[in-house]
Amino acid sequence: MMLTRVNRALAVAGMAVAIVGLWTITLLVAWQVFGRYVMNDTPTWAESLTLVLVLYVALIGAAVGVRDAGHIGMESLLVLVSEPVRVKLEIVIYALVGVFGAMMLWYGGGLTAGVLSYKIPTLGISEGFHYAPLMVSGALIALFSVEHVIALGRGEVVEPAWH
Repeated sequence: MMLTRVNRALAVAGMAVAIVGLWTITLLVAWQVFGRYVMNDTPTWAESLTLVLVLYVALIGAAVGVRDAGHIGMESLLVLVSEPVRVKLEIVIYALVGVFGAMMLWYGGGLTAGVLSYKIPTLGISEGFHYAPLMVSGALIALFSVEHVIALGRGEVVEPAWH
């Protein structure tokens, strides 16, 4: 299915972005510590950039977790019911998660648009960079949820992008 191939590629790309972001955060924090305790001159831009990157890593990583079913589930409830009921419950769960993702996209877009003209002083970039990952993550969560609902309706399982 084309949606599965696209979503798999998006999940791999999202996880790669999150991994690079996490490594960058590690390097930036090390630079902050070096600047503060060795140079006695804390680089303020490093802290601001770290805070922005944390949002991208966490939100994009969470979206990939939805695609690869790595999120927290209600396993204890689902194992107690029959197979047809379990499938119906999973469809409802993924539909609700998809609605939540769509709301993240919609309201994240409103937040981003509302602060585009403001600048992060230490970085000189738009405050919109703080809220843009809400839109990206919301879109991915909605898209990945649709894939799960379709797969469940067909009696299939979405194979994780990361094995």
